[in-house]
Amino acid sequence: MVALPDTEGRSPSALERLSRGAMRLLIIEDDRDALAYLAKAFRESGHMPDTAGDGLDGYALAQGGDYDVLIVDRMLPKLDGLSLVRSLREQGVTTPVLFLSALGQVDDRVKGLRAGGDDYLPKPYAFSELLARAEVLARRRAAVPGSAETTAYRVGDLSLDRLSHRVTRAGREILLQPREFRLLEYLMRHAGQVVTRTMLLENVWDYHFDPQTNVIDVHVSRLRAKIDRDFEHAMIQTVRGAGYMLRAEGARPA
Repeated sequence: MVALPDTEGRSPSALERLSRGAMRLLIIEDDRDALAYLAKAFRESGHMPDTAGDGLDGYALAQGGDYDVLIVDRMLPKLDGLSLVRSLREQGVTTPVLFLSALGQVDDRVKGLRAGGDDYLPKPYAFSELLARAEVLARRRAAVPGSAETTAYRVGDLSLDRLSHRVTRAGREILLQPREFRLLEYLMRHAGQVVTRTMLLENVWDYHFDPQTNVIDVHVSRLRAKIDRDFEHAMIQTVRGAGYMLRAEGARPA
């Protein structure tokens, strides 16, 4: 059983400091309650968390996403945390990693750091401390030239600007509703990768819905009608039995 964080000691001053700028985080945790708690807590602190419930999904997102910090549990299904981080480092991914684990002995912490982790916080923990540690890692990353957060995405002739909330394809402006914009941003950040319905529900809707619900299909259909209408190449593609993929014409899947 994974210990939930201790909410004692959450510091208002820390939250006020963080309101000056938002971190983009990826939380990889298989305990759904702990994952939902963390995502909600970071979101309420003004940050932008993505989530993954197993090591393989987390690995795929960490490879293709632009994150300030990765928060990784060690005991993950499909791919354990140590192997996940080790593989990321071998692939040249330098995003700071904070291990969050019930395995808190000295040997456990040493293994995490030697696998490529930048920090290690044993469970149970106070969210205020986790927040402060993540903030330190994000500031350290921001100080490195070329590590600034991406504010615009381009895939083929499709472009999205997060600051102006402007979307264009082949120079033609496309008006999107807020949920459609967030859905498209997520697909573009993971262009060329299969994005499952569960990943979309947890990261675009922020809730754990029944994966069989058709809310995803309805919104993707509406977005596809706006993005792909009148164009020969359909960028938003359905991957049967898996989910969706956004891909430019001629581009190979990641």
